[in-house]
Amino acid sequence: MDEGKPTKAKWWSRPRPDTGRPADDDGDWHLPAPAAPLGGEPEALAVEADDGTNRSIGSGRTDDTVSPGDQEAPQPSHAPGTPVDAAPAVPAPDAVEPRPEPLPEPLPDPRGDRVTDVPYGAPGPWAPAPPVQHPGLAAAAPPSPYPGPAAPWQRYDPWAGPVSLSQSGGPVGERPRRGRRGLVLGAVLIALVSGGIGGAIGSYLERNGGTDIELPQAGAESTHRAPDSVAGIAASALPGVVTIHTKGSSEQGTGTGFVLDDRGHILTNNHVVDPAGTGGEISVTFAGGESARAEVVGHDTGYDLAVIRVDHVRGLKPLPLGNSESVQVGDPVVAIGAPFDLANTVTAGIISAKDRPITAGGEKGDGSDVSYVDALQTDAPINPGNSGGPLVDSKARVIGVNSAIRSADGGSELDGGQSGSIGLGFAIPINQAKRVAEELINTGKATHPVIGVTLDMDYTGDGARVGTKGNSGGSSVSPGGPGARAGIRPLDVITAVGGVRVHSGEELIVKIRSHRPEDRLVLTVERDGKEREVSLVLGSADGN
Repeated sequence: MDEGKPTKAKWWSRPRPDTGRPADDDGDWHLPAPAAPLGGEPEALAVEADDGTNRSIGSGRTDDTVSPGDQEAPQPSHAPGTPVDAAPAVPAPDAVEPRPEPLPEPLPDPRGDRVTDVPYGAPGPWAPAPPVQHPGLAAAAPPSPYPGPAAPWQRYDPWAGPVSLSQSGGPVGERPRRGRRGLVLGAVLIALVSGGIGGAIGSYLERNGGTDIELPQAGAESTHRAPDSVAGIAASALPGVVTIHTKGSSEQGTGTGFVLDDRGHILTNNHVVDPAGTGGEISVTFAGGESARAEVVGHDTGYDLAVIRVDHVRGLKPLPLGNSESVQVGDPVVAIGAPFDLANTVTAGIISAKDRPITAGGEKGDGSDVSYVDALQTDAPINPGNSGGPLVDSKARVIGVNSAIRSADGGSELDGGQSGSIGLGFAIPINQAKRVAEELINTGKATHPVIGVTLDMDYTGDGARVGTKGNSGGSSVSPGGPGARAGIRPLDVITAVGGVRVHSGEELIVKIRSHRPEDRLVLTVERDGKEREVSLVLGSADGN
């Protein structure tokens, strides 16, 4: 086969003119039958093969040479111009080509009966010529669905649509699987790189900005609070709380108070107004910022309470008073004041204890400025400046007057130093403060309940021991007083009041002052190692 060269036209595919064709001619060329050889045997036709050797056809011999006996006889010659009526002359042997063997019938095409309409390769002018072959096409062709040896044009289908071939011999558009795998890997790589770059850019912008930052924030909400919440209690009580500033000839101070009535009476601690003395100034600032001058109505050092009054002030909001006897340990409380002159400060806590005996003052050294309080203990933060402010319950009712704290350095006074709260605050019970305030408003002074005995304050034993002499040098038991009538004698030791144990003289004074004058008490008295109970009615003494 001549690879890559056009195929030589064959005799059966050449067209023949229609002129002079007999009616019985079928359109094909037919060779005349050869003449019989001289020897009686059919003459073999010598043909030159493709390799240049001579082969005989029809003699049965297969040698490549022609013997002398095989040469054909000479033909009679004709004179020039003589007409010839015989059949056409036989062409020379070298012009005769071998007739190809007929092609096998094709198998039916699965696409339909188009293949069997006209047999492929049948002779005739309408038969298509075999396609031009390309080098390497047969090697790259897939297995043929037809039986028999593979042919270079085995993939050719003349009735199918045009097929474009790639250089590899396959149809255009058929991608090798290796290419698909590469595209997938490339896409994954691009996604990873893009993600990394995007993350790096986002991280950079988050650290260094690049756009204005807008932080999330909750929307507007209702400002209404439940009345028993700390905010509700503060909103109800703050309008009745005032900040007090005092200025005397040698000292000044700051404290808190609260309005008692609409006539301008304000209750506070005695040690808050004490710096003003008799000729100092006292100013009051209300929660709304208004200020007014005030004057002292009455004060008592033993109870550490004082009442001041403002004039010509309208719109006062007195705070309601509660009942300290109903308070229980654990009840929630709110303290309001001006610690370190920070007005309208609100703190919250609980009642930590009740009936806590507290003494404060004593700077003068003669005991005249010592206060005795059977206090309510709270863990609500109380600091210097809270003195005189209200301690209110969950209904914004005053149950105590903030008066003292226990600081880490051992101090107990609010105005004596700058120590802060450690969660130990003390308030005068409102029941006691109410009685004293009423006396100060009505009479200008307060009365103290007494038992008519002088105590030995240096006694270190358990209980409160009656001294041997009084303050004026007389008897330690006042003649005709409540103690004398109950049978108390010098050196007797009082160990309980109303069944509650007392361990010192200060505790006995605190317990007695928590009652009103003319209240009846039962005391437990020890004498010569034996205890007995005595009953007495409390007397009254001037607080000053």
